[in-house]
Amino acid sequence: MKQLVVIAGPTASGKTQLAIELAQLLDAEIINADSRQFYKGLDIGTAKPTIEEQAQVKHHFLDIKKPNEPYSAGDFERDVLAFLEEYYQNHDIAILVGGSGLYLKAVIEGFDDLPRDENIRENWNEQFTKHGIRCLQERIIELDSVFAKIAELDNPQRLIRAIEVCETTGAKLSDLRIGNSKNRDFQCQNFYLNPERAILYERINQRVDTMLNTGLLDEVKSHVSYKGSNALKTVGYSELFSFLDGEYSFEYAVAKIKQHTRNYAKRQVTWFKKQDGFIPVADNAVSFIQKHLNA
Repeated sequence: MKQLVVIAGPTASGKTQLAIELAQLLDAEIINADSRQFYKGLDIGTAKPTIEEQAQVKHHFLDIKKPNEPYSAGDFERDVLAFLEEYYQNHDIAILVGGSGLYLKAVIEGFDDLPRDENIRENWNEQFTKHGIRCLQERIIELDSVFAKIAELDNPQRLIRAIEVCETTGAKLSDLRIGNSKNRDFQCQNFYLNPERAILYERINQRVDTMLNTGLLDEVKSHVSYKGSNALKTVGYSELFSFLDGEYSFEYAVAKIKQHTRNYAKRQVTWFKKQDGFIPVADNAVSFIQKHLNA
């Protein structure tokens, strides 16, 4: 059976380099599952693979949307399955890499067609307009604490959609996705990188400094016209927009980027540790995964 090797883990854990090394060894290509790297022009702030890295191994699902174009996990599932159907005609292994849990699970397990309720959605859109994103965050934590741990808590559109499903069904969104895995024509081998927390946090701080030194602020300035788009309501961009608007000092914005990135990484780690079928990888990741695949 064809194989899909899934490389997951928190931001700054080393997924990109590991995926490239594995792809070269396995004669495979890489499918991006980072929900922010889908967008054109968001290169530095999303730690998108560089041109040099992309030249080493063929990458897919990078730069496929403009920042103001929505792209859901369900859209991603559909598009990746269509891609893999053709890809597996000439390849035996593909590598899916990213830290966006919902997008990974969409490909691995699939999503059911979840209900909609326009009245509920309109109500929470109004609540967001009046009270800000905090009310959405508090509501989804109340309704589904498991989902809240992997949700992009700075993305109002996705929070409203999650609340809509929970309130419409009376069930947790995370429960609706458990035990309903769809059959796949390929075998998934799921791994997640699990560096020590102190090491991970130091990498995050260094990465933020590197991003700023290589032009993150200019990248943010170039996307001011997309400021209201969900793609830009994310760590690294929202804090610098606040700086440009005069709400933050530059030093405070940088400190907030580091803090919010660490917070996000902590949620990612917690979520991956709780997933069935995800194997933790710490040291010697390439050889560990190779041995597991050959077992």
